[in-house]
Amino acid sequence: MKPKFSKEQNYQTLLRQISETFTNHKNKAIKLVNTEIVNAHWYIGRYIVEFEQAGNIKAEYGKYLLIQLSKDLKVRLGKGFSRTNLIYMRLLYLTFPKSQTLSDQLSWSHYIELLGISDELERNFYEQQTILEKWSVRELKRQKKTALFQRLALSKDKKTILELSKKGHLIKSVDDIQKDPYVFEFLGLPENNLFSEAELEERLLNKLQQFLLELGKGFAFVGRQYRITLNNRHYRVDLVFYHYILKCFVLIDLKVDKIHHHDIGQMNLYINYFKTEERQENDNEPIGIILTKEKDDILVEYATGGITNQLFVSKYQIYLPDKEVLKQEVQKILTENND
Repeated sequence: MKPKFSKEQNYQTLLRQISETFTNHKNKAIKLVNTEIVNAHWYIGRYIVEFEQAGNIKAEYGKYLLIQLSKDLKVRLGKGFSRTNLIYMRLLYLTFPKSQTLSDQLSWSHYIELLGISDELERNFYEQQTILEKWSVRELKRQKKTALFQRLALSKDKKTILELSKKGHLIKSVDDIQKDPYVFEFLGLPENNLFSEAELEERLLNKLQQFLLELGKGFAFVGRQYRITLNNRHYRVDLVFYHYILKCFVLIDLKVDKIHHHDIGQMNLYINYFKTEERQENDNEPIGIILTKEKDDILVEYATGGITNQLFVSKYQIYLPDKEVLKQEVQKILTENND
């Protein structure tokens, strides 16, 4: 029989304190273990490299060294010393020759994902972004697959790309929240599948966690089909978010076909309404984003000309982008812009 407490509220406080304390210390212990595992793997990589260099061991013989090491270490220490793991330990040391540059925020599984990226700029970006966003290994894998670095870099110059690589994607201004294209591969829709705007909206909300991850840091969901009434006529914004870093509403309209000039005019109306009717005293001006399957850059240029509101048009894809093509485009920016 459950005992009765005269001060039930105090008892609930006791339960909460114990639970939070145990969870916090458990998480610290896990973090400490992960850090020490990464450090141990770094030292193992260092010992292997130093042994190779001292004996002037060439690559072909190094291969056999790792095979033999793997067999002997498994006997002495058990699992975790496959030849593949030893390759990554060696690579960890070669990639991060100073152990102080290793982050205690990242696990060995994170580093395996990072070490699989050969381009230094790209690898640095994902390392910094994983720390900033506290990505799980699964989230890191997904962002690599969708070529987040290249998608963000395409709209920037050489200087900004280099900064992106060193610091990650920091949200400082309105321009920083935009991507082109957005990738909704997590919806699992076939590339040539026909679907309505309502169905696309429904699927995105059913996968809200993945959708927020694709939108980026700072988005909080407010509502769908947000009604605006003017002169007894109703309009509806597909999706409304609040960006807690930029401190403003973000309005999103979805288009499953080509964008038309009146779509831009309609979004401008929504922005003006929110600016006057919904914005609070400490809020910044709202942002409007139209996500469209097909984007006519010339039409967008003329249709947005003279609009002072923060209004963007971006493409979305329901399949993974061609990462190699995006890499080539980014490399072109880096080589052509020599400032």
